[in-house]
Amino acid sequence: MSESGNLDYCHLILSKTYNTNLFSWNLGMRGYSESKNPEKAIFLYKELLQCGELRPDNYTYPLLLKTCGQLNAISLGYSILGHVLCLGLDSDAYIHNATIHMLVFCGELGFARKVFDSCFARDLVSWNSIINGYVRCGKFKEGLKLFREMRMKEVRPDEVTLISMVSCCSQMEDLILGRLFHQYIEENGLKLTVPLCNSLMDMYVKCGCLESAKILFNKMSKRSIVSWTTMVMGYAKFGLLNSARRVFDEMPEKDVVPWNALITGYVQSKQGKAALALFYEMQDVNVKPDEVTMVSLLSACTQLGALEIGKWVHHYIEKHKFSINVALGTALVDMYAKCGNITKARQVFREISGRNSLTWTALIGGLALHGHAHEAISHYYEMIDIGLVPDEITYLGVLSACCHAGLVDEGRRAGFLDEAEKLIKSMPTEPDAVVWGALLFACKSYGSVAIGERVAKKLLLLDPSDSAIYVLLANLYREAEMWEKAKEVRKMMRDRGVEKTPGCSLIEVNGEWNEWEDDRTEASLCCYGSAQRRKEGKAADILPVP
Repeated sequence: MSESGNLDYCHLILSKTYNTNLFSWNLGMRGYSESKNPEKAIFLYKELLQCGELRPDNYTYPLLLKTCGQLNAISLGYSILGHVLCLGLDSDAYIHNATIHMLVFCGELGFARKVFDSCFARDLVSWNSIINGYVRCGKFKEGLKLFREMRMKEVRPDEVTLISMVSCCSQMEDLILGRLFHQYIEENGLKLTVPLCNSLMDMYVKCGCLESAKILFNKMSKRSIVSWTTMVMGYAKFGLLNSARRVFDEMPEKDVVPWNALITGYVQSKQGKAALALFYEMQDVNVKPDEVTMVSLLSACTQLGALEIGKWVHHYIEKHKFSINVALGTALVDMYAKCGNITKARQVFREISGRNSLTWTALIGGLALHGHAHEAISHYYEMIDIGLVPDEITYLGVLSACCHAGLVDEGRRAGFLDEAEKLIKSMPTEPDAVVWGALLFACKSYGSVAIGERVAKKLLLLDPSDSAIYVLLANLYREAEMWEKAKEVRKMMRDRGVEKTPGCSLIEVNGEWNEWEDDRTEASLCCYGSAQRRKEGKAADILPVP
């Protein structure tokens, strides 16, 4: 009866019927442990103890320990283990494995390893539990080492083991090792189940091999929503947004995750208008957005300078009672600061608990952008005082503040240019053109020719067709009265066929935004938002009210 889903009725029978057996109680606890309310399995266990007629066995406790893992209830888990010891069941293999599982899910990896090492008869479940624990905690090398030990003990891995190992390769972005595991799966005749295929596809996407993910996807006779979402995320990651949209449209069903994947893809490709348009579609089909959606929408508003729409997103967050965590709070600060509402940015900043360096950097950058130089620099020093470590974006924000206020000497004395260059070079990932470009602009403002030349060289390797690099470098030479050098840059620009990019203006009017390019030709006008939608009564939850 518990397996049919009627758990409360099952509970009623157990509590009202005399002479029930332990199997029935275990069945009820298993049903609750696999339900949306796993804590009820614990309540049922307490009732079993209170009746005093039956003694829990080695099938009862694995269910309870796994439930504690689901609930991240480590104290309760230790209490259950106390009962296990009192009943003398601590040497049971099922209970050992469930204990490792519970400890791993509660973050007690060190204790889990001690339990694993104390097992005399480790089976595949034991190995899978501890390996999965190391992978979940980001200790990938230890997970791989355990896999090798497992193979030396001649324990044959199964689907669960290999999903953990492929996930390990994904997180390390180790394509060579990932291919070796894929090869092992095929050579040993292991069935490519949907979860295993999904894991392999995710590995190939994260390791930059989209074609291999596509081949696997096309071979799948049966696909889950995870399979489809992985491909949407893969295409979006590589900027292939038309392909991402095609796969998205072909999905037989969609939850919030693929919507988020495509919206985020548009934002990352600097297509903020497309991201907002897709959110309107999402609202039309009544898919409930989450915090990830809100962060992406705020980033889109930041890109577009669309303050009114950003305000509406904030109103939506408050209306639907989203929990404003650090990520969402930082996105709000960044949007308000970059869009010019510094007062609101300050207010949101003060309301965020657990502010991190990104939150401080968002405010510093916004203050610098809108001419609040002294306040930006003050926040920078305050950030340092509380022990947060600035990154290269923080330094560039402070440099920008110094530029806006004409505090060139202060910028030089603080050594920000040298410090920013060092930080950029020490980044764990390759710095992009945006970061180097901001530093080049600062070099031009400070007249730092030596650093400017090095930065320009880096930028020209990244994008030799970007006219802004040549213009900034030429202006740097001109202001340093290095006329011949400036001429050389202009000549290089002509020889390479690089033309100066026309300016572009983006203006928001009544919650709609209009874009013009100063190309001395017919203006390009792009408007989003529809009067018809307002007539249909959708404006309140779709567009900001003018």
